[in-house]
Amino acid sequence: MTKKYVYFFGKGKAEGRGVMKDLLGGKGANLAEMTALGVPVPPGFTITTEACLEFMRRKGKYPPGLWEQVERNLARLEHAMGARFGDPKNPLLVSVRSGARVSMPGMMDTVLNLGLNDRTVQGLIARSGNPRFAYDSYRRFVQMFGDVVLGLRPESQEERDPFEVALEQKKREEKVTEDTDLRAGALKDLVARFKALIRQRKGVAFQEDPEEQLRLAVSAVFESWNNPRAVTYRELHRIPAEWGTAVNVQAMVFGNLGERSASGVAFTRDPATGAKRLYGEFLVNAQGEDVVAGIRTPEPLERLRERMPRAYREFTRTAARLEQHFRDMQDIEFTIQDGRLYVLQTRTGKRTGTAAVKVAVDMVRERLIDQKTALLRVDPRQVEQLLHPMIDPKAKLNRVARGLPASPGAAVGRVVFTADEAEAWAGRGEKVILVRLETSPEDIGGMHAAQGILTARGGTTSHAAVVARGMGKPCVAGSGDITVHEAQRTFEAKGQTVREGDWLTLDGTAGEVILGKVSLIQAELSGDFATLMKWADAERTIGVRTNADTPADARVTMQFRAEGIGLCRTEHMFFEGNRVEAVREMILADNAAGRRRALAKLLPMQRADFVAIFEEVRGLPVIIRLLDPPLHEFLPKTEEEMAAVAGAMGVPVEHVRDKAESLEEFNPMLGHRGCRLGIAFPEITEMQARAIFEAACRLAKQRKKVLPEIMIPLVGIGEEFRHQRAVVDRVAAEVTREAGVRVRYLVGTMIEIPRACLVADEIARDAEFFSFGTNDLTQTVYGFSRDDAGKFLAQYLDLGILPEDPFVTLDQRGIGELMQLGVQRGRRVRKDLEVGICGEHGGDPASVEFCHRIGLDYVSCSPYRVPVAKLAAAQAALRGKVRVKEMGEK
Repeated sequence: MTKKYVYFFGKGKAEGRGVMKDLLGGKGANLAEMTALGVPVPPGFTITTEACLEFMRRKGKYPPGLWEQVERNLARLEHAMGARFGDPKNPLLVSVRSGARVSMPGMMDTVLNLGLNDRTVQGLIARSGNPRFAYDSYRRFVQMFGDVVLGLRPESQEERDPFEVALEQKKREEKVTEDTDLRAGALKDLVARFKALIRQRKGVAFQEDPEEQLRLAVSAVFESWNNPRAVTYRELHRIPAEWGTAVNVQAMVFGNLGERSASGVAFTRDPATGAKRLYGEFLVNAQGEDVVAGIRTPEPLERLRERMPRAYREFTRTAARLEQHFRDMQDIEFTIQDGRLYVLQTRTGKRTGTAAVKVAVDMVRERLIDQKTALLRVDPRQVEQLLHPMIDPKAKLNRVARGLPASPGAAVGRVVFTADEAEAWAGRGEKVILVRLETSPEDIGGMHAAQGILTARGGTTSHAAVVARGMGKPCVAGSGDITVHEAQRTFEAKGQTVREGDWLTLDGTAGEVILGKVSLIQAELSGDFATLMKWADAERTIGVRTNADTPADARVTMQFRAEGIGLCRTEHMFFEGNRVEAVREMILADNAAGRRRALAKLLPMQRADFVAIFEEVRGLPVIIRLLDPPLHEFLPKTEEEMAAVAGAMGVPVEHVRDKAESLEEFNPMLGHRGCRLGIAFPEITEMQARAIFEAACRLAKQRKKVLPEIMIPLVGIGEEFRHQRAVVDRVAAEVTREAGVRVRYLVGTMIEIPRACLVADEIARDAEFFSFGTNDLTQTVYGFSRDDAGKFLAQYLDLGILPEDPFVTLDQRGIGELMQLGVQRGRRVRKDLEVGICGEHGGDPASVEFCHRIGLDYVSCSPYRVPVAKLAAAQAALRGKVRVKEMGEK
């Protein structure tokens, strides 16, 4: 039997269901679900994701039996609508839309009003009695077909859409400003111009056969799964390429039929704040694409109550019913045709981090969901949005424009006018604000690179707003106060001209555009966020610590309620103030006595740092890594700097130069660093250990709890660790005896080279804890230099050689397997071995879940990623319980 590729929905019955998102895509599954619920949905059918994958596997050819199924279901649709596809007297028109299993707003293609040609448009006129509406629908169809199916698009970011240029020209000729002011004759002429444009630019005639139109449109939507913007979106949101998209063919309903018709988009709760209120926009006498494309600035949904009260009441009831049914905030697209409401789609609404937390917590209070579901609803990466900076209230502001507050937070950057420039400038390390007339899906890369987005057109449900919220980027949309001149790379606001490269500040929360570089402050966390974190703490089984090198970092650690410091890098202290001079004196010394004199100058400074850090964390564990980088990093690089250092230290410049040359290495990251330095110069380890224990004893005498954990870096041989541990233990005994107090401490190592994983049992005989340094472990296992891999990693990701950047998300197959081996072998020797991770992966949700799975005790990350790690850890624990339950049932 031929595989079923097409599923029908209509007249209260549907072949699919809402749980079939993998097969029907999110849109198709929800259309089927709404149809079964009795929601007013225009009938249609869904072509499955499996058909898309077969289409791609067959290099653009439909699988056997697919088109026969399409034709059968098209006949069912004709019967349901009482119209015939291609009939010149009573034509059926359809929309052809994409629908992946997760929402990808604007990333793939749509064609509306399909089935129109010079004959069927006459039937539409006869049926509607409205020539203007019929030719408006026809010109829209020719434009979308030319764009989506035939690829007639701007050839560069500087060029405007050729169809839009023709439309603007026609409006000038007719002396009107709005599309809706064009009369039937003008629109009919525009159809002819659009067709001529297609023949001129693409060298083909416009396709007049409705069935061939449908065949080409379905193929185009399948192919849009792999268009550049969709690929970029998938990469940013980690959506697998092998999912494919479904295609939904649905009977057209018309929001452009006149003043009693409209199209709109609405959310059942505010997607920016999470407030429980209907939030959306609509346009009278328009089709849905007008609302989301930002071509016209829409009206707020509240005004629909005044303009079409009956349709508004029905919509509010339907929206409430859909939220109750799906038990989540819904993003609903609707059309009102001559006063009658139709729902075209519903999906889980994209929301900011602030809204995600509020909606989750509120729905628990409303008893729609439980706490566990609430925790799983919030993407850990979204939590970072709650830490968005805000405008400093003390700052003086030069406000030059206002717009719609489309995505919260504040951003500062230099103005650029194209997505390509945004990516190029950001690649050079510049912070940029992307300013556009309106954004399009092709701008996705530039939007990701920018700090914030400003558009002159569009509303809070426009492409710019939806994508910015999903990315957590501040956005001000639909700012009528600015006039953008993209060709000149300027915009005007309040008589001022802002040029490319000028500094600009956006307040996406207030919808304000501010000239210049304004100081920002960090947001504070409380309320619903604190509630969610409390639930997360109750569920997670893995600890969360922070990487903190200074007392200020330690203070932030406590603000985020971390459970200690998982990595304190002592070398960072050496660069503060004039401390580097003592370090250089130690390096330039010719013997151990000279080095000890220099280190004696550093001792009180390090001791003071440790006292301050211990006091900040109030008895929580602090893992202190002894000196790790090679010594040449502390020496001057240029002749001028060498001369200055020589003069300050009273030594010949030749001595400084000779020492720098003697320390130079071909591959310093694998050279004389870490424990190798401590073994070569044990006085360095002695000084650091003394500073740690003198600080701990000082607080212990004050009856304050301290728990230092001393970490020996870069160990790959058991004897290396034993050598350095002996130094630490000796100094600890000396200091505690002198102070007359006892201090509990641990000594362990950072596992950051492959051999350490393989001989973990040997190292664990003497080490009380392991901390995986996954930054260095990744580069040593892969043979990638962190400093140089950027030259080719992007290409590796583009070509699919690597699925993720291994320095961002832990490589579970390679690095992960070594980690698992290290944990197993270490704990085989020492049952109570404490094991954690302290690389940047400690704040990556997927990496946190892996660490939970292999039994680590904690993860350590930067302070501002602590909430991310906590939520990811809670989700890992919840999913683990589900897996255990499923295995038990099997």
